[in-house]
Amino acid sequence: MQLEKNVQVKQPKYQQIAVDLASKIVERKYRIGDKIYARSSLASQYNVSAETARRAIAVLQDLEIVEATKGSGVIIISYEKAAHFVRQFHDVQSVHELQHELMTSIQKQHQELINLQEKTKQLISRTEHFRSVNPFIPYQLEMTAESPCIHQTVQELNFWQNTSSTIVGIRRQNELLLSPGPYVSLEEGDIIYFIGNDESFARVQSFLYPN
Repeated sequence: MQLEKNVQVKQPKYQQIAVDLASKIVERKYRIGDKIYARSSLASQYNVSAETARRAIAVLQDLEIVEATKGSGVIIISYEKAAHFVRQFHDVQSVHELQHELMTSIQKQHQELINLQEKTKQLISRTEHFRSVNPFIPYQLEMTAESPCIHQTVQELNFWQNTSSTIVGIRRQNELLLSPGPYVSLEEGDIIYFIGNDESFARVQSFLYPN
């Protein structure tokens, strides 16, 4: 189940009043044997209906925190049970808050993932468009000792025939050889630059490193 944005978890008003009264007992604002307000006064104090005030008293009575009798009103009878009720209520509130924070975090991560996917799609689309209007952007690949093509020339390798790609440059140490031609050899450490279609990089890599 997903929580809508800005939705807050709240307890019923009568339960909030019951907790507030129990908290006042724990804080010793009320003592054992003290009478608390009549339902009508309680309703006025918390700005609720008399029925809501009655429910709040009923909660405290069910938990044996107060005793309500005809003629005697509502009398406080247990500090310990009031403290237990307050602790229990705050524990439940903490769980609700953690659940809400967790759901908010999940929703945020989900939205960030959607944004990331959208950015990735835009990047791929723009890259493909850029390559389509600029077909001569070269791929590059480094020659290492693992390649069996080391010390062989472009002509000896039949490079274009085997890869459908054209070498347009070779960087060798601090030099860049542009349009090196068919007689240049490929040496260890060379960075070769070549152009071709979308499958060129895979073909050249497979050709230069068949194993």
